[in-house]
Amino acid sequence: MATTTAAAHAPTLVLLVRHGTTPSTGKLLPGRAPGLHLSEKGQAQAEAAAQRIAEIERAPVAVYASPLERTRETAQPIARALGLRVRRAPGLIECDFGDWTNRQLRRLAKKPEWRQVQSNPSGFRFPNGESFLEMATRSSQAVTDLARAHPGETIVAVSHADPIKAILSAAAGAPLDLFQRLTVNPCSISALLLTSHGPHVLATNSTASLKEIALQ
Repeated sequence: MATTTAAAHAPTLVLLVRHGTTPSTGKLLPGRAPGLHLSEKGQAQAEAAAQRIAEIERAPVAVYASPLERTRETAQPIARALGLRVRRAPGLIECDFGDWTNRQLRRLAKKPEWRQVQSNPSGFRFPNGESFLEMATRSSQAVTDLARAHPGETIVAVSHADPIKAILSAAAGAPLDLFQRLTVNPCSISALLLTSHGPHVLATNSTASLKEIALQ
């Protein structure tokens, strides 16, 4: 029983991958709108991310992705490089931007509410959509649940910029109102080690080799 209990609390390495570039990256706020696929550049980024992940000493045993097309397309080459399949994880989905979905970012930035989105996101709810607090709670819980299903193993979780920033912020013990200070570029990889004593942020926004990640 002691061995079983110890195994259940073994640290889990979670590799958080943002999806690759799409035709609307940096231009629109696509949210959960269907039909958005990776651009040619995004496909190349996903292949490069797959190569970096395949080099990790403690190889991932599972690849999870948000239900949206752009995350699943990013996860596919990663899963292929590892000889795995892509599993759906609804909790990793993008924030529901409600009425702001598919709106131009340059126009949204002119709205008076944009200041709150950047400086006080914990108190903001998108019109007819999700609040940042709900998004942060949901995405962090999703990662916790996935880690609990894989004690002592490495997993990949492909998601979106805001959920990943919220997950990293919570793991670091930073308030949600500061999560916009983090940068999560397309196909960057961030690493969390989830232990029985709490999470450890091992890497953020990495586009380099992951061979040197220290698990201790």
